[in-house]
Amino acid sequence: MTAFASIESAVKAVKRGAVDYVPKPFTPDQVRLAAGRVVEAQRLRRRLVELQEELDQSGEPAFFESRSPVFLRLLQTARRAATSDAVILLRGESGTGKNVLARWIRANSARADTPLVTINAPSLSGDLMTSALFGHRKGAFTGAIADVAGKVQEAEGGTLLLDEVGDLTPEAQARLLRFLNDRTYERLGEARERQADVRLIAATNRELEAEVQAGHFREDLFHRLNVVTLTLPPLRERNQDIIPFAHHYLSVFGQKQRRIGLTLSPAAEKAMLTHRWPGNLRELRNAIERAVIVAPRGVLDVTELGLSGTSSSDAIGAPSPAHVGAMISLDALEREHIARVVAQSPSLEAAARTLGIDATTLQRKRKRYGLM
Repeated sequence: MTAFASIESAVKAVKRGAVDYVPKPFTPDQVRLAAGRVVEAQRLRRRLVELQEELDQSGEPAFFESRSPVFLRLLQTARRAATSDAVILLRGESGTGKNVLARWIRANSARADTPLVTINAPSLSGDLMTSALFGHRKGAFTGAIADVAGKVQEAEGGTLLLDEVGDLTPEAQARLLRFLNDRTYERLGEARERQADVRLIAATNRELEAEVQAGHFREDLFHRLNVVTLTLPPLRERNQDIIPFAHHYLSVFGQKQRRIGLTLSPAAEKAMLTHRWPGNLRELRNAIERAVIVAPRGVLDVTELGLSGTSSSDAIGAPSPAHVGAMISLDALEREHIARVVAQSPSLEAAARTLGIDATTLQRKRKRYGLM
């Protein structure tokens, strides 16, 4: 605000970080209007980041239809839970769609038009985990070269999705418990108590009861999170949804690769229905994406899906020689193992880490075994 308005001073103010410039005299309505523009701009930026994150995570719009009675019952409970502000704990195996369900819950809640902020606990450690959640002051720890607001403040008025909550450090668990109890928190290195209006959705693929028994997770925090628990069924328990999801992914990746009109052979559909999908929807998605890329014809068969070696441990009533101890070559066993790990991993880099080799070696082996 200034009583000496000029273009020069306005430019200087903006260069120094001002988002608006209000010359005197002004009315309260002018200030409200200026503040409203700032708030709306922040809301649009957050929404843009949120949409970009959705695309970065999956690369395609979510497919949220189901013919499975068990999943439809889960959705009914989720819809009722969405209308409240209660903490929701999403449980289920990796790849079952916990993050997708969290976004669906937010979209069906009173906070649908407010921020959805996601934090992935396994990607952080130590002070970084607590700082990412609640923020820190400059100098609070080594490497803290500037003030950081934290995800809780970013989610003000909206929803905070805490992915893999079972991986939180003890300090982060204690601070999260306090926040859930009285909605107050402090940034690292700061004595000032802050408040936030945030709805929490937590997700995990761990057995938290076992983590509590082992002393790795606070029992009081577990009970505080366990208000409304939704356990997503694995894909093998949603057999009715396998083919519809496969056709959805086929359409999505067919458009991406400019291969419109691709179909699945009857044998491929049968193989998908008997496969147990240990990697769940993520494995199915990756299998379809790979098949769309490598299939030489317009009809995708079992081989392109990487299901030709489905083993008895991973298929329903479909024995196969590709398992440890079978009378097959090491090459055949390695090919099957690599195909399965890649199908169940979110990226080739993650698959390489699981296999204990570098990404270049993985690419070479995939080429050797015809898996590219």
